Amino acid sequence: MSFFLPSRLIDFEYFETNSDEGYPEEAKPYQRDMDFAFFAVNFGYSKIDYEALTPREAAFIYKAWENKIVSDTTHLRNAVLNAVTNALRKKGKKFSDLWQKKARKVNQEVVNENLEIMKQIEEKEGKAWVEKLYKANGFNGPIVKRKGGEAYGKLSN
Repeated sequence: MSFFLPSRLIDFEYFETNSDEGYPEEAKPYQRDMDFAFFAVNFGYSKIDYEALTPREAAFIYKAWENKIVSDTTHLRNAVLNAVTNALRKKGKKFSDLWQKKARKVNQEVVNENLEIMKQIEEKEGKAWVEKLYKANGFNGPIVKRKGGEAYGKLSN
């Protein structure tokens, strides 16, 4: 099998195969039956479904099964850890999310152009546009904090 497929594509990374020295020779006559039992129990394959598989397909299904088990248990562990962390968080602290959104790539040229336009507008008109934006969205305006933690006023021109 490894002659046709790179072994790192189909070998188990997390599950240990039987390391008993005599096991492979003892199991060899029963390998097809053991493989069928595995597919029947784990995937609900019938004998006809199993026999329709090529050895290559079976090897990739074994690898995909290992990846799925590892992924599912990792997700379960992360969910439990997140739940415990949220349950034990300090009073008033924000819940931590289980999933983080994937960061999107931005076109840096567009960002730089927008920053230049913003700087030109601020030079001509000041920072009043920021307060207008806040008021249009129902906020009082940005609060700027000092190092001491005291809040003071709104942004000025």
